[in-house]
Amino acid sequence: MQERREPIWGYEDLALFLSAILPSLAMAALLLRTSRLLAPGLLFSDAARTLVFQSFMYVFLVGALYLVIAWRYHSPFWSALGWTFPIPRALVVLVAGPALAIALSALGAMLHAPTDNSEIEVLIKSRNSLAAVMLFGVVLAPIFEEMLFRGFLFPLFARSLGPWLGIVLTAVPFALLHGAQNHWAWQPVVLIGVAGMAFGYVRYKTGSTTSAFLMHSAYNAMGFLGYSLTHWRLLS
Repeated sequence: MQERREPIWGYEDLALFLSAILPSLAMAALLLRTSRLLAPGLLFSDAARTLVFQSFMYVFLVGALYLVIAWRYHSPFWSALGWTFPIPRALVVLVAGPALAIALSALGAMLHAPTDNSEIEVLIKSRNSLAAVMLFGVVLAPIFEEMLFRGFLFPLFARSLGPWLGIVLTAVPFALLHGAQNHWAWQPVVLIGVAGMAFGYVRYKTGSTTSAFLMHSAYNAMGFLGYSLTHWRLLS
């Protein structure tokens, strides 16, 4: 099933959402500082502080999306963003995620992608921190990223520019979002962009953001599985 539904939002709504990014960052930082004062023992590690900060930021940004869609247009929030159940082609995308991770890993080796630890790997210093980062990377981050990029941005770009250009344009900010954590090396940024186009294609072909999320989650899970297999004995 291809995406044919017109989004109810426009570029004015995109501008409203973008205007909420800096306030969301500021509020997330304030909440993190407050949390550290109230419960310093819970946020003693870099991993905990980073994940809590990003989680706070995601909450505020999802709230901004909710105001744009559900409050401004009085539309059901999740269904407007393409979250459908049951998940279309669930088994196919669940298998495609790890397959894509393996293929892009091989392509990364061909492109001589740097082997320096990413910012995510730097956060992993124990098995507990690995579990926390995995929860964030396999569940929370894909939910937010698919909600924003394939749920909110893709229908808007596809309506005005066509689905294929929409897939590409949605993948660009998705890749740039992950640039800092990869030290802005061009190889991983390009590979993440290719992954974003794959998620966008799934969104387009199935009409479901949930399918894109499932593929994204399985893709990330494969990366964490590979990391765990090679580093488990080194972690305490």
